[in-house]
Amino acid sequence: MAVKFQYNKVSMQALQKELKIRVAALPTLKSKEAYLRITIKKEKYRLDELRTALDALRAAVGESEQLYSEFPLPSLAVSSVNYTSNNIAGITIPVLGDIEFSESSLSAVLDPSWLSWGRSTVKNLIRAMSKIDVANERVDLLEYARKKTTQKVNLYEKVQIPEFAEAVLKIKRYLEDVENLEKAAQKITKAKQMAAVELS
Repeated sequence: MAVKFQYNKVSMQALQKELKIRVAALPTLKSKEAYLRITIKKEKYRLDELRTALDALRAAVGESEQLYSEFPLPSLAVSSVNYTSNNIAGITIPVLGDIEFSESSLSAVLDPSWLSWGRSTVKNLIRAMSKIDVANERVDLLEYARKKTTQKVNLYEKVQIPEFAEAVLKIKRYLEDVENLEKAAQKITKAKQMAAVELS
């Protein structure tokens, strides 16, 4: 989209102001983009670590997984999940807080002997999976913000700054040409007046 302007000083001043804003903002946007790229790499590395930890938890369960077919589902429930937020380069991203569980028991005598271990393992698995979900969301939010920042950097750097600079240059040249023509016209008029005075 070409910049719309008029060939006058007011339009030139408005374009110069817009150009100055974009030139000043560009280094900040580039820094933000670089910081987001680094942060995304760290978050992806952390996500890989969380997935590895989950795989290790699952492997630790091993053959005991068959016991969970007898797991009494009402004996364990998630009662609350607490979230906080973190601000990274102006983007609000979630942070997983505590996960609270409620436990119930039919009877200490009737419960299987492995139930306490089973509950602990399920809690660890739920925490690990929740951390992965939140980490995925963090990466998605940061990647979206990085993409938008990259688009803005490209828009400023490759489109708007060159267009505004070119428009300002065109207006300056036009105004200089008009001024030169006016001076030439004044010289011609003055020369004609001088010639008329000499003839009289």
